[in-house]
Order: sequence, then C-alpha cells, then structure tokens
Amino acid sequence: MLYLSKVLFFIFYFLFLSNYSYALIVDFDDLELSENSFASLPENINFTSRGVNFTTGYDSTYGSWNNFTFSNKIDTTSAGYLNDRSAITGSGAGLGQDNYAVAYVDSYNSINPTIIFNDITKVNSVYFTNTTYAYLAMKDGNDGYLGLTPFDSEDYFTLTINGLSQDGSILDTQIFSLADGTNIVNDWQQADLSSLGFVYGLSFDLISSDVGPWGMNTPAYFAMDSLDIQPIPVPATLILFGSALTIMASIKRF
Repeated sequence: MLYLSKVLFFIFYFLFLSNYSYALIVDFDDLELSENSFASLPENINFTSRGVNFTTGYDSTYGSWNNFTFSNKIDTTSAGYLNDRSAITGSGAGLGQDNYAVAYVDSYNSINPTIIFNDITKVNSVYFTNTTYAYLAMKDGNDGYLGLTPFDSEDYFTLTINGLSQDGSILDTQIFSLADGTNIVNDWQQADLSSLGFVYGLSFDLISSDVGPWGMNTPAYFAMDSLDIQPIPVPATLILFGSALTIMASIKRF
C-alpha cells in the first residue's frame, strides 16, 4: 500500500506540473520609467517585475546603491561611475524592450543581487551584457579608479549565477563570461540556465582578474533582460491529495 501510494502521488504530482506550469518573460517593461532614465528606488525596498521579486539596497554611509535597479538609459559613451546604470547596448534586449535591469555586486559588504520567485521555478534562459561603466573601464582603463588598466589577453570578468533552494542555500551554479581577454561583451547575449533545474531564486556574483589592495578593480556591474522562466505553483488540491496518501499509508502500517 505504501509503495502504491508513493507511485500515485508522483503520477498526480507530475500531472499537475504539466497542467499548472506556464512560461513567463520578465522584461521589466511593465515598470514605469521616464525616457532615458533609471529608477530612484526607496531604500532597501524590493521591486517586482511580472510578479518576480528583485532585491534592492542602499548604503547610507557612502550614499550608494547596490543589488538591482532598472533603467532605460541610452548612454554608451560616458565613462566613470556617474554613468553606472547604462547598458553598453544603449537599449534593452529585443524589439520594443526599452527597460532592463542593472545590478551592482557589493563584494566589500558581501551583498549579492538576488531574485526571489514566488513558486518553485524552472529557469530557462536570460540575456546579459556589460554596463557602459564596466565595459569602458575594461576596454580603455581608468587611471582615476585604483590604477585600472585596459584588459589584455590574460584578463577575465565572469558572472556567477547561483540557483537557490527555498532556504537560500546554493543548489547549482552557472558561469557567464562578460569578458575573456580583450573580447569584452558589448551586445545582449543569451545564457542558457536550464541546467540549474527547479529553484526558488537566483543570486549573482562577479569575479575579475584585475584586483588591487581593496579587492576587485573592475566595476562590479552587469545588465540583464528577458528572463525566461516557468513558475510551477503547487495547487492546494495536490497538497491535500498528498496528505491523504500519507494518512492511508499510516493506517496500513497499523
């Protein structure tokens, strides 16, 4: 009876997965934003796009932001931190998509931008590119920023994408290269994240070959758009069905 109950439960479970899962593209175009601007978000209050939650942060000591924000800035030529919320593409990924997300990894304070899903979710893919600030710093160097020099053939700038469990622990990891030597990403590139499996969230980290006494010299930013996911809400009837099978199995033991 216990074996049969388990078999029935899993058959029922996967039937519900197929019936209740649905595709969703998080493109940030549902968020109101003036033309050629970025969001001025309240301190440490997350924002939501297409029902998906993005962490935000603010460091009152330095008056700086971290985690995620969203933007439609088109500045692809101004170097330096005052232009830290522009994608090097000058637009979002895809036709008619103006808004995109920008993330800052505050490694000094161990703050990693995080996406939180409302349900267990299959992540299919996403588009990444560099920010104008990071791209120009790697391409041309920036003597005013801790002696940062242009990237050469040995340099790299790598984005780590972590799939998270319900308690926030890391289940699996994917790597995306934002720069490999002098090949520095300056267009939207799709990353296949399907190998992460079913997760409750994503977190991000950046690693660069160019480090100094205070940590990474490369500006720790990336831009993101068109997150393709498949949320799988577990309906209450499934939970009740599972509970009934558990009770049946318990009765059989006695």
